[in-house]
Amino acid sequence: MTNIKIITDSSVGLTDAEIKENNINIIPLSVMIDDTIYVEGESITNDEFETKMESSKTLPKTSQPPIGTFVETFDKIGEDGSQILSLHMTDQISGTVHTAEQAAQMSQSDVTVIDTRSTDRGMAFQVLAAAKLANAGSSMADIITKIAEIRENSKLYMAVMTLDNMVKGGRISRLTGVLSSVLNMKIILEMIDGELKIKNKGRGMKTVNKFVSELVEELKTTPNVKSVGISHAGNEKKALEVRDLLQTAVPTIDILVRQTAPIIATHGGPGAFAVMFYAEKA
Repeated sequence: MTNIKIITDSSVGLTDAEIKENNINIIPLSVMIDDTIYVEGESITNDEFETKMESSKTLPKTSQPPIGTFVETFDKIGEDGSQILSLHMTDQISGTVHTAEQAAQMSQSDVTVIDTRSTDRGMAFQVLAAAKLANAGSSMADIITKIAEIRENSKLYMAVMTLDNMVKGGRISRLTGVLSSVLNMKIILEMIDGELKIKNKGRGMKTVNKFVSELVEELKTTPNVKSVGISHAGNEKKALEVRDLLQTAVPTIDILVRQTAPIIATHGGPGAFAVMFYAEKA
């Protein structure tokens, strides 16, 4: 029986223990802060990035792994004849998945590349399931079917607390950003088919608190919720508050709270937090 090995990128919301226990291979992204380049998970941690981002002169720039890194990794991991399943964040955030696709064509190994249409813990749901099935000896076809089911039944929401990074990154006009700062505007985003779209917006924390209250009700009325995660960009206090509220809706589920990866923190900006969950079909 051919083994299947799992590869993903460092935007994935996995714990170190999950990566080790499930034999998951991570290809790191890079981030440049004030002309200094750091490699995620190697020369900078998620917590360190948050501190550096807040004191940086310009918006940090993230970059996908070089195609050569992918080819080298694919060749090495697949040299024993194993098949490789490479799962990556949505192409609406990064071109990493397309670099992986190009590398798969160049590699000597048998590589299948999947765009998870998600990121962070939402992406981790798929990666973890793939790794567990691969370690149990499931076929590539069965694994792909399962992660597609998880993808279709997952939700990802993000609360953006300040629009500064979006203004710096050119995602919204500077005038809009200034007005939003004056008005203390908060934005709630929802991942729809791999793209973050505005779900709601309004002034002050009442917008965020209303979103959390609605999320509690959504979890209460969603059958067979299997996993919930909260990731934040330097806002652990709020993330823990949200966790405690959501816990009332899913008391039997251990909700993971963690610092998000640099690429997500850069997009969301300081203080942002995301809630992700998935449910199995009845």
